Amino acid sequence: MGFYVTTPIFYVNDVPHIGHAYNIVAADTLARWHRMRGDDTWMLTGTDEHGQKILRTAMANSVSPTEWTDKLVENAWKPNLEVLNVANDDFIRTTEDRHRVGVQKFLQRLYDAGFIYHGEFEAEYCVGCEEYKTPGDLVDGVGEYEGQSVCAIHSRPTETVKEANYFFKLSEFQDRLLELYDTRPDYVQPASVRNELRSFVAQGLNDLSISRSTFDWGIKVPWDDSHVVYVWFEALMNYITAIGYGVDDEQFERRWPGNHIVGKDIARFHAVIWPAMQMAAGIEISERVYGHGWLLVGGEKMSKSKATGIEPKQITEVFGIDAFRYYFMSAIHFGSDGSFSWEDLDSRYHAELANGLGNLASRVIAMVNKYFGGEIPQVPSEDALAELFRSETDRANSSIDEFQIHDAVDAAFSIVDRLNGYITETTPWQLAKDESKRDRLAEVLATNVRGLGTAAILLAPVMPESAQKLWRGIGGADEVTDQRIQNAHEWEVPARVDELSPLFPRIEQN
Repeated sequence: MGFYVTTPIFYVNDVPHIGHAYNIVAADTLARWHRMRGDDTWMLTGTDEHGQKILRTAMANSVSPTEWTDKLVENAWKPNLEVLNVANDDFIRTTEDRHRVGVQKFLQRLYDAGFIYHGEFEAEYCVGCEEYKTPGDLVDGVGEYEGQSVCAIHSRPTETVKEANYFFKLSEFQDRLLELYDTRPDYVQPASVRNELRSFVAQGLNDLSISRSTFDWGIKVPWDDSHVVYVWFEALMNYITAIGYGVDDEQFERRWPGNHIVGKDIARFHAVIWPAMQMAAGIEISERVYGHGWLLVGGEKMSKSKATGIEPKQITEVFGIDAFRYYFMSAIHFGSDGSFSWEDLDSRYHAELANGLGNLASRVIAMVNKYFGGEIPQVPSEDALAELFRSETDRANSSIDEFQIHDAVDAAFSIVDRLNGYITETTPWQLAKDESKRDRLAEVLATNVRGLGTAAILLAPVMPESAQKLWRGIGGADEVTDQRIQNAHEWEVPARVDELSPLFPRIEQN
């Protein structure tokens, strides 16, 4: 079975913040999970480097667009993947030849099929969004922009663009898109995003301007090199150009269709324009578009322009990479908006990781060492707990199928929480004082080791380093990622525990 997952490609007009990281870690967690299932998995991320916004930003910094994008990609965006411990299989840049070749082939195909025409156009354009705006996308400005209409996202006035451009016949796909939403309700998730987009399409679609002739930082329209392709139209094609569209048919057939993890604010591009483009080109429709919520800081969407952008390394340097990944994959309901605060992160780190998982692991290993000389009792787990390990493994895997990452993490931590309670109830330190209760002590500790191993396997896609450290601590051989995650409760318990340094040391904040 194959699983192809993508992040959006990110604008390189600035450095990444935790809003970007949230998306990337989610896609990476899904990819890691499917690899542990044994699926033929591929994860793609990358950067979007064309368009007017990039051109203007480069000019403002007195460098060429190429110099600007090269510097940010190599110094900020690629290193960010290391900061987050992301195991992506590919990284695409829209300035690469493989993307240009694929885009021009795709565009020519649409042109030859009669889905592109030349016409005149006038609309309001937000350079920050690189998007044409309808009246419903604009709000009344405040402060220096009072009395003007501004972009609801960037709070800046739009620009009136009047050009003779090439258009894509998006309006012809209204009925087919509605049929897609109705016959494949899982295609757009969550339901709130699907309902919003279905309503948008049902109101009628306008043809889409897909080229610009007032600047040249972009991919040339293949039959008219006085035009470059509209940045959003071109960017969407990265999901197929990266896997060989028009160049490597075998690779393309192996990977496509893909699952797109995007912010809800760009779901319209991915679940309206993109599937229409696929229909026009005669290729299979994407597997799924998941529009997750926003990260909010101080009640506002994460944004560099509004000074709410926090760089991932500001967090990872204090709490560590795995705590970063755990927090954002567990504290926020994937699909809904979520608020970030340092106080909440600190609280969850100490309560759930240090005192919850970390303390449990150290106590269990210490007791196996103390009462059994490090040898793990080779007896079955207590029935009720064994059933819990099985049911939570099933729940975690079912949650991943629905892209409900937070529920999968919750399933793993329900095992951790239950084991902490189980130790309190069974008081193994008391059982150890009575030789007649030796068998019961063995069952209790064997149950705890079994549960810890199950939790380690289920948490490996979220906290790779900590899960491996825990795995080795309970005596696990090789890599925890070698285990089949859909059978996490059935792992083979080893003969002995090993040493385990603190998984999540306490952090004293200044």
